[in-house]
Amino acid sequence: MSDRRQRALLPSLRLDELLDELQVRLQAVVATRDRVNALFEAIVSVGTTLDIEVVLRSIVEAAVTLVDAKYGAMGVIGEDGGLAEFIPVGLTEDQIRAIHHWPEGRGLLGALITDPRPVRIADLARHELSSGFPEGHPPMRSFLGAPIRIRDEVYGNLYLTEKRDGSHFDEEDEAVLVALAGAAGVAIENARLYSEARRQQRWLTASAEVFSSLLSGVPLGQALALITSKSLELTGADLVVLALPTADRSRLQIEHAAGDGAADALGLVLPAENSVSGRVLSSGTRLDLADFGSDQRADAVARQHMNLGPAVVVPLGGPGNVRGVLTAGRRPGSAPLAPAAVGMLDAFAAQAAIALELAEHRAQAERLAVFEDRDRIARDLHDLVIQRLYATGMSLQGSIPLITLPEAADRVTRSVDALDETIREIRTAIFGLQSRPDGGAESLRARVLGIADEMTGLLGFAPSLQLDGNLDGGVPEDAAEQMLGALREALSNAARHAGASQVDVRVRAATDLVLTVRDNGSGIKNTTRRSGLSNLEQRASKLGGSLTVERAEAGGTELVWRVPLAGRD
Repeated sequence: MSDRRQRALLPSLRLDELLDELQVRLQAVVATRDRVNALFEAIVSVGTTLDIEVVLRSIVEAAVTLVDAKYGAMGVIGEDGGLAEFIPVGLTEDQIRAIHHWPEGRGLLGALITDPRPVRIADLARHELSSGFPEGHPPMRSFLGAPIRIRDEVYGNLYLTEKRDGSHFDEEDEAVLVALAGAAGVAIENARLYSEARRQQRWLTASAEVFSSLLSGVPLGQALALITSKSLELTGADLVVLALPTADRSRLQIEHAAGDGAADALGLVLPAENSVSGRVLSSGTRLDLADFGSDQRADAVARQHMNLGPAVVVPLGGPGNVRGVLTAGRRPGSAPLAPAAVGMLDAFAAQAAIALELAEHRAQAERLAVFEDRDRIARDLHDLVIQRLYATGMSLQGSIPLITLPEAADRVTRSVDALDETIREIRTAIFGLQSRPDGGAESLRARVLGIADEMTGLLGFAPSLQLDGNLDGGVPEDAAEQMLGALREALSNAARHAGASQVDVRVRAATDLVLTVRDNGSGIKNTTRRSGLSNLEQRASKLGGSLTVERAEAGGTELVWRVPLAGRD
């Protein structure tokens, strides 16, 4: 090729290169424009709602989309400087269940909390601050993090890992994430203020409703059930239970529950000495539990029947005057209750305790007024009615000798006898008026607790108790007596023959009165028929009931003693 031809082709080659370069730059400009538009749309999107939970998740989802990451999360910093809340995006439900525990703010995440600034890492495993992943966590390499600030406060951090195309996060990804984090701070502040206002409104409404119900004279059980359900609503917990102390305060019984697993928790009887509820009952101060299910301070029966992870145990009343204990918690593996929610539960429990005390004083004043009125009626009956009847009878009796007709004299005599009987009946009524209405026999619940205490020495340990239904008002005395005898006999058999280390007792009153005693001992022998079991069967058949004894699924023996209550007075 001649020099002249080469010189003629050079301008054409340069033009093609310029066009290619211009096209590449134009594509980059378009991509940048699209990314900026996507960023604007994300900023607008996260600011359209005021629900704090929705806002937090939408921020993480927007970050994952903008930088094309596989995984994303937000860590909310708590008052103690650790992670109070962790919101993941990109993990499946199975992956979430497989993770042993959520990050706690240590290692690299801890460094982001103490030194809040953007961080890009190509390989997490090789970074000096990396502390590894918890068991069950999926593998991750590349990392991008940025702080979320609200004014001068660091609210939390955004974490992104694993670019979908396998590359590393670049400066543009970092700039986009920093811009989103800045807008997220404004959206979170607005949502937080709105959430706090709504929380305060709910607190005021719930407190007013509890005060109104207690002071209007509703039954105490209904008011306590309302306190439990409102506590669940205010805190956002998965389960809330209210345990009330027995008369001697040696045990607590869960009498009200709301949320997931409420039916399993109702009726549980907890010892005051070796349980979290007992500690709070005696101290009058709140206890926070990172994991209720593994905390040895919690009673074993409560851990078994209440499927809780992070939980708080709050007294219903101040030190020395605790009327009950509220336990609020979330499922295992969940984030703890928000500090604002815990503080609100504290305040609500204190307000509810005041309302209970006012209601009790009001009820005492009403009872005193009733007693005074009964005393007045009794005095009037004794001083006026009985004396007039007595005088009338004496007058009639004195007139009998003056009556000539025998038939008329007999009629007057019968009238005098009727007056005497009326006087005796009025005196009986006076005695009833002067007797306290609560001076009857000991309640069935108390008698069950008494037998459990009585048999503890023979067993070598305290049996666990669960009491359900209207035991004190819906069980006839004959059925109650036979059931108590069956309970004592069943516990005695477990102590003498089973060799058990645990005995669970459940008494339930519905259409039937059902006693269930389950132990983890050696199990019943099919070749033997003990006289004790015959006694139990006779107690049940006497009242039209039945007895079944079989091997429990987990080993040991399960005894079910049942008598019908429907139609019995």
